[in-house]
Amino acid sequence: MSTYNHWFIRARLKTRQLLLLVALAEEGNIHRAAQVLSMTQPAASKLLKDLEDVLEVSLFDRLPRGMRPTWYGETMIRHARMALANLNQAHDEIGALKRGHYGQVGIGAITSPGLSLLPAAVALVKQEHPSLRISLDIETSPVLLERLEQGKLDIVVGRLYEEHDKENLRYESLTEELVCAMTRPGHPLSSMTGLTLRDVVSANWIVPPAGSVLRHRFDLMFQQDGLAPPLHTVETSALLFITRMLQQSDMIAVVAEDVARYYAAHGIVTVLPLAMPCHMDAFGIITRSDRLLSPAAKVMMKALKQTSLVQYGRRLEVGD
Repeated sequence: MSTYNHWFIRARLKTRQLLLLVALAEEGNIHRAAQVLSMTQPAASKLLKDLEDVLEVSLFDRLPRGMRPTWYGETMIRHARMALANLNQAHDEIGALKRGHYGQVGIGAITSPGLSLLPAAVALVKQEHPSLRISLDIETSPVLLERLEQGKLDIVVGRLYEEHDKENLRYESLTEELVCAMTRPGHPLSSMTGLTLRDVVSANWIVPPAGSVLRHRFDLMFQQDGLAPPLHTVETSALLFITRMLQQSDMIAVVAEDVARYYAAHGIVTVLPLAMPCHMDAFGIITRSDRLLSPAAKVMMKALKQTSLVQYGRRLEVGD
């Protein structure tokens, strides 16, 4: 908006009304919610009625033994939680600045960019802003996107799938994720020339859990080659277990190529000379389009985009 004629200004929305919405959602009872907020029940009832009158909807169903949010109420509760979380974040950032710190940023990534992109980006940030606090999560894209929605993360480097709600998300593609097979150094197949899927179909494999995208594409890869997917499998995505298991056996693991190259560079595994056309969809930088990045998050974003040019040859526009 170009003016400050927002509805909540006209309605004189109070922070205590936001707190009341969250307390009612958690307590399910206006008496207990009022107690939590150290106010009387009549005062809590008036705050809620005033808000419902302004919105011209009922936010809660009044039940014999409590209150239950309506769809309108669920919407307001969700935004109330975000507003209160943002206010808390603002307080924390100001406190950090007063103590001479530059602020804090939460970033999440899937494993491949967590190994190939983030270390260089974080090093660049710490070189320029040593006091900036960085928290880092390595998880699957669905988990990271949930934390982004909850305000626990500022930036995610991951994937967007069809089922994800993209309405309030900004996505900048980085690169596709190639997949390869890795084994222990000295594995009998590591020196074999002309290696094909038929040569490894009967091997013992470490594969992603059933239901994952990579597992589906791994099985499909064999089927498209006229083969049944491997039967002798262990399902896990735990890299510490995978690398340890490979060192103790002749098993083969399917992982992202960046991950395999990292471990191979340290002499822990060998990448098999086997074509694996089951690559994953592109991943990219994901932020919320309905929230402004903090100064610390802007610094991290700039470092990510600078580093992505070196890592992936992907030039992204660097904002202010």
